[in-house]
Amino acid sequence: MPTLAELAHDHTELNSDAIEHLTALVSEWGMLADFCFADMLLYVPVSQGKWLITAQVRAATGQTLYHSDYVDTWASESEKILLDQCLSSGQIAQGEIFVQAIGGPANMLVVPVSFEGSTIAVLSREWVTDNARKSGQLESTYAEIFAKFVEMVAEGLFPFDGRIADASVAPRVGDGAIVLDATTRVRYASPNAVSALHRAGVSTNAIGQTLAELGVAENAARNAFERKEPVVEEIEQTSEVTLLTRSIPMLRRTLTGVEVTGGVLLLRDVSELRRRDRLLLTKDATIREIHHRVKNNLQTISSLLRLQARRLESPEAKDAIAESVRRIRTIALVHETLSREPGEDIAFIEIVRPLMRLVEEGLQSADRPVTFEVKGDGGRLPATVATPLSVVILELLQNAVDHGFPEGSAGGSVVVSLSHDDDALTIRVVNNGIGLSADFDFSKATGLGLSIVRTLVTTELAGTIEMRVAAAEDFAQLSMKSLGSGAGTVVELRVPLQY
Repeated sequence: MPTLAELAHDHTELNSDAIEHLTALVSEWGMLADFCFADMLLYVPVSQGKWLITAQVRAATGQTLYHSDYVDTWASESEKILLDQCLSSGQIAQGEIFVQAIGGPANMLVVPVSFEGSTIAVLSREWVTDNARKSGQLESTYAEIFAKFVEMVAEGLFPFDGRIADASVAPRVGDGAIVLDATTRVRYASPNAVSALHRAGVSTNAIGQTLAELGVAENAARNAFERKEPVVEEIEQTSEVTLLTRSIPMLRRTLTGVEVTGGVLLLRDVSELRRRDRLLLTKDATIREIHHRVKNNLQTISSLLRLQARRLESPEAKDAIAESVRRIRTIALVHETLSREPGEDIAFIEIVRPLMRLVEEGLQSADRPVTFEVKGDGGRLPATVATPLSVVILELLQNAVDHGFPEGSAGGSVVVSLSHDDDALTIRVVNNGIGLSADFDFSKATGLGLSIVRTLVTTELAGTIEMRVAAAEDFAQLSMKSLGSGAGTVVELRVPLQY
């Protein structure tokens, strides 16, 4: 379905400011629909006397007249009569239309949408009168409020210039509404608003009292009246009760300017939501502390292994312990990063970079200098994926140094390339060492390091892995120097990201 802006751009000559005004109106008009208990549509005039419906909203407080969407459709002949009248007069009007959807008549209230002194569109309220039902105080009060807001639309005072960043988080009319006069004195409170006030400790009759007299913070309402725009504020009435409020001034244009005639305070009890937020914060802090302690314990184990290695005389035993220490430090590195990050997701590059330094410190030697580099970005990964992947990269780097640059070689470079999309993470470890032997088969490799890689990638992460001789384009893509035909190795693994 096309957006309002697209429809206005394609079918009208409205400029960008006028279209933005209509977009702002549509982002706020859910409140108007709730106050009038009816469907609302936005019509824009186009060529040849036609009217195009560019937006539609249904009330959350009442039944809908239209079960289908009518956006990007044309106004009927009976609707055009009222729309043309409203456009030419610039005044609010009401009449009867024939609605094909219900096969009968309905009421239509048309309101000129004023912008910079001219009518750029018409807002309509469309409903069927239920003569058998008598309106109560809530309906009558809401009808008065709606009438004031549509007057503001006709005068170009609604929507407001200053809009809240995210209208979806603001309270709705059905959550609770308090009608205020210009001095923040309560004229009416809906049943849901009364219930919210009772939970906040206000048990007295609110009618006729100011918000301050009720013990409710009135800064938001006063700021809204002074600034002549809505103000959203969260009020902690007690340690257990939190109210989310939105104060909306009702304005009127006079000879001397614009004055505030009153306002509406919408409020929602968000105590349970905030309690859950606090629990999540506590849980998050606890998880980070656990990661910190795990990291400390792993570092202690690593230190003990290094002490044990000093007592050994066998070079093979020392090398085996050194490999174990690097694996433990890699896992500790993940937990250290998680202890600093909120939540269980982590930027993978924040692990790979220090991991490269760790490998460089442990495997670098003066007689075979090897440079390590990481390129790309792996995105954010959950700890359950980041931890085994870190071990995999460590094993591949260690394998590249041990077998790609054996003792006596001139050294070279190793590049870790990261890339990701919505479906998978791709990691390529490329070296320009001596390459693979002609009879090498990764699936049959029996070394501990490659066995760990194969198990973690294919079994734990449900990924794929390929190990092959590097081609010239592999080096060109990563700006690496080729040492000749048959030299270099590429290990490419792909891990799905659909958890």
